[in-house]
Parts: sequence; C-alpha cells; structure tokens
Amino acid sequence: MSPRLELALASGLVLSPPVSVLGPSPAQDLSAMPEGTQVVQPFRPYHDHFARLGFDTVARSEAPCTDVIVFLPRAKAQARAMVADACRRASGLVVVDGAKTDGIDSVLKDIRKRVAVEGPLSKAHGKIFWFRADGADFSDWAAPETQEVDGFRTAPGVFSADGIDPASALLLSALPKKPGKVIADLGAGWGYLSAGLLSREGVKAVHLVEADHAALECARVNVTDPRARFNWADALTWKAPEHIDTVVMNPPFHTGRTAEPELGQGFIAAAARLLVASGQLWMVANRHLPYEAALSRHFAQVAEVAGNARFKVLHASRPRR
Repeated sequence: MSPRLELALASGLVLSPPVSVLGPSPAQDLSAMPEGTQVVQPFRPYHDHFARLGFDTVARSEAPCTDVIVFLPRAKAQARAMVADACRRASGLVVVDGAKTDGIDSVLKDIRKRVAVEGPLSKAHGKIFWFRADGADFSDWAAPETQEVDGFRTAPGVFSADGIDPASALLLSALPKKPGKVIADLGAGWGYLSAGLLSREGVKAVHLVEADHAALECARVNVTDPRARFNWADALTWKAPEHIDTVVMNPPFHTGRTAEPELGQGFIAAAARLLVASGQLWMVANRHLPYEAALSRHFAQVAEVAGNARFKVLHASRPRR
C-alpha cells in the first residue's frame, strides 16, 4: 500500500464503501481497500494492471460513491480537476495523497482556504490529508468542457495540452508527401500528427495508438477523417489488425521527472515488430536521447534527416526480424 495511505489508516482514517480511487499507479498497493472498490485510471498500462488484480477498473466514472482517494498527478490543472471530480461524486471523505514533487503542498494550501482539513500526515517525501465532501465546493476547479489551442481540442494533463509540440511540428514538416498507405501513429496524443498525415497523398488508413484515454478522446474530436482508426492501447504491446507500412512517433521519454530512454527504445522495438519488411519508421526525439543504437539494432538503415539544436528527426527502414 502507499506508505502514506497506510499511515493514515493506522492513524484513524476509516474508509466507507463504495470507495473510488483516482489515478493510482502500480506502485500503490490497493489490496487493503474495501470490497467493491473502483479504480479510475485512464492510462492504459496502469488500467490493465489493476484490472488484472480484479478491481472494477474504468477510464473515467460518473458513479456516486462514499469516499474517494485521489493520487495526485504532476499537472496542476489535472490535479485540481481530479479534486473537483472527487467532491462531485463523494458523499463522505475525499482523501488526497501526493509527493512533494507533484505539488501536494500547494494543493493542501489551496484546499485549506476552503474546507477544514484532517491530517495532514507526512511520509516518504509527501503528504496525505482528507476532508468532508459535503459542503465542499470545488466546481471552479473542474476541467473545462472544452479546451482548445491552435484549433485543436486538448485537456488538462495530456501531453502538450497548451499548444502544438515543437518536436511533433518538426517531424510533420520532415515527412514525405507520400508517407505510406497504412500508417501507425504510436503515442498519437490528441492527434496532431495523424491529422497532418491524413492530408498527405496515398494514405488509406492511420491507426492512432494512444495509452491516455483523455488524449484519445480529444483526438476523436480533432481527427474526423473516416480513414482514422482509434486505439486505446499501450503502444509497446499493441497488435495491428493489418499490415503497417509506416510508423510515425514522438515517443515519451519519462513517466516521472527523470528521463527514461528505455521507453523510447521500447517504442522503436514495437515499430520494428509492426512494420512490413519494406516498412519505414519516422521519429523525432530530444537531441540528447541515445536512440541511434536501438534503431541500428532493429533496422538495417538509419539516418538523421532533419533537426535543430533541440530535436532530431530520425528515419529508419528495413526492420530486422
């Protein structure tokens, strides 16, 4: 169990079912939760983890509940929206657990201005506290019904929520006029690359593969071309329903605050697995990330085809089997 949640329960916190848990990661052991606990987790790999453990796991929920536990994300707007959602659905307690690096102190300070807080308890470089949901009005923290930037729908917490990512823009500008017939956009986000690809010549289908349910819902609004195929899936394990000629991607390189190049390396391996023998990969990455070795392991030909001081666009072809 989360060390802070364990401490809170040992210190007198009592949870009453039904309980809803928002945003837990596999690092949180929820085995002590009451029977019937629902897990709300829009990130597909984490969602599948809790589903395998037998929890009622959903990407989002409108179901009323007694108590809610909120595991804070890094993005401030997303964290506030989760607190607002918890207050809207709960009739009992709202429990907030977060690390210092995720802004728990700021959230605690802001919530204390509105409601009486119990706790807080400090442990493992973070805090946990709770308050009564009845009478707590955080409606102004709710996610906006629509959020648009540069003509695209986005949402709090999704990648590049505040505008077009410059790396993705660089990649799109480097792609050929005829990128391929059947394309997979791995880590498609809210659909910027896919929207651009569908304007190119000869494209028959674009598979948007995205693990973040909220981002994919935005992509459904942004990409209305009937050739688009939407897949809520982990790009590392996704199985294509047809032969893929081209993969494009701007892969993630961290899940926390520390760079994890192995994530991008996993995307490269997935691309090689998905592509036909004559297939091509086009990807963009921060210049300092060491992807060339992984590309050479999985592809016969690799070259940098565009770039600037911050980013590099890499083209690879002839995947190795």
